[in-house]
Amino acid sequence: MIKVGVFFGGKSVEHEISVITMNQAINSLNPKKYEIIPIYIAKNGVMYTGDDLLDLYSFRDMEVLLKRCYKVAVVNTGKEVQVVRCPAPVIGKKVLNTIDVAFPIVHGTNCEDGTIAGFINLLGIPYVGPDIMGSSIGMDKIMQKKVLRESGLPVVEFVDFYSMDYIKDEEKIIKQIEEKLEYPVIVKPGNLGSSVGIKKASNKAELEESIDFAMEFADRVIVEQAVTDLKEINCAVIGNLSESETSICEEPIFTDEILSYTDKYIGDGKTKGGTIGGGKVSAVKTNVMKSGAKTGNSNENFANKKIPADISKEKSEEIQKLTKETFKTLGCSGFSRVDFLMDNKTGKVYINEINTIPGALSFYLWEASGKSFEEKLDQAIDIALKRHRERENLTFSYDQNILAMQCGVKGTKGMKK
Repeated sequence: MIKVGVFFGGKSVEHEISVITMNQAINSLNPKKYEIIPIYIAKNGVMYTGDDLLDLYSFRDMEVLLKRCYKVAVVNTGKEVQVVRCPAPVIGKKVLNTIDVAFPIVHGTNCEDGTIAGFINLLGIPYVGPDIMGSSIGMDKIMQKKVLRESGLPVVEFVDFYSMDYIKDEEKIIKQIEEKLEYPVIVKPGNLGSSVGIKKASNKAELEESIDFAMEFADRVIVEQAVTDLKEINCAVIGNLSESETSICEEPIFTDEILSYTDKYIGDGKTKGGTIGGGKVSAVKTNVMKSGAKTGNSNENFANKKIPADISKEKSEEIQKLTKETFKTLGCSGFSRVDFLMDNKTGKVYINEINTIPGALSFYLWEASGKSFEEKLDQAIDIALKRHRERENLTFSYDQNILAMQCGVKGTKGMKK
């Protein structure tokens, strides 16, 4: 049986969404093939493990939950990766478990941005998802758009800047934006997901207000040209650099001018709502499955999403192709979802962003495509194991120790010269 360490939580504004996504994934992992070791990263960075972490209801009272769990560290002993109690008890079990493969299910800054990938990389075990570079570029809206644009992929016009530069010369930045873009514009923090910190501005006063708001969440801001007659389309993808496959497309339905955090996860209270299912976090998967997604019924509207999207077959194929190209260009692996902006007037499609670890891992898109989420999870773990085997054949260090060579300390000074 493969021991899968599921890392989730983290110091992120998307902390709770990570907990929900974790719950959806572990309920679909085959218990006959995998033993799940939950590694919860609290908002202060402390790691915990314990069986209670596998129950979504237990997160309603964090104080009680964490008292029932163990504080831990995850360490590489040279022979295996262990989950050890921290601090180590004087009496009792110190090593609680071992991990064969890591499955980071995290969202947002301080985790999805390459932080967790870097940590697991140091542990030296296989892990699901993109590596450090793919994670960091995928999370960075500004760098991501620059890479995609340089690669010839379609993105909207944009202006980006550091918050400190804006504070020093606000009028200069505003002038640059108004010279390059036309109102309305979309203002976003440079490195957040789940629609946090995003506002639309139709004039200078709204632009200034939106920039101030975005700067509350990040030290860089991106201002994009808005697509006024907009249809948003999303497409999931799974694979690696050599091969990938896409799901059918979805069309998010939103209550405001832009898709909000509430639209995505809570809903407006009048319908079933977003991913969380009208605020009932325990009903996430049930609500989606009841809607008919598994059978792929045409234009099924559930959880504020229309699946499949109301677009032509040709447009759908164009988006699926761009999804694969984006995934490969940014060096991603495992599960991702690419979000698009489509201009209804011209039919032109723009890549909005990639989500390298999408909420719910986009399981509903795979099941709506007639593919088992359990099988997709197996596939993602297989991809992680294969990548690890391939990397073990690469050279990352030399056996020679130049510090032990005959030249000694005196010789190292000579080498410096």
